[in-house]
Amino acid sequence: MSDAPTPTPEITEPQGELVIRTIAMPADTNANGDIFGGWLMSQMDLGAAIVAKNLSRSRVTTVAVDGMVFHNPVYVGDIVNCHARLLKVGRTSMRIDIQAWVQRGQDGTLLKVTEGIFTYVAIDDKGRPHPVHR
Repeated sequence: MSDAPTPTPEITEPQGELVIRTIAMPADTNANGDIFGGWLMSQMDLGAAIVAKNLSRSRVTTVAVDGMVFHNPVYVGDIVNCHARLLKVGRTSMRIDIQAWVQRGQDGTLLKVTEGIFTYVAIDDKGRPHPVHR
């Protein structure tokens, strides 16, 4: 059974720990005026890296992003919330599911905008993989 994310727009609340919260700003837009997907992925990478770094108690590096799914656009002014949950710990690696949700409008309605699985490797000061400290 795969642990890759599947499109699940029916989920009505975030899954996992809140790791990043920020506001989408005009400088983060693409040519269409929507928030650039690369900016959103970088927020997700930062959030998942926090989980990996805290777990490994060391430097980490992103080695893969799997199953990235964009469900909805992000607009300027949306509050972006990234929620992460640990899926698996290997000898040197960690797989983390991360979801991005936005709070939109005056009522703060939550809407899932994207999700993916980020894989990190624990590394030493010379950039070499080392076992995850559990």
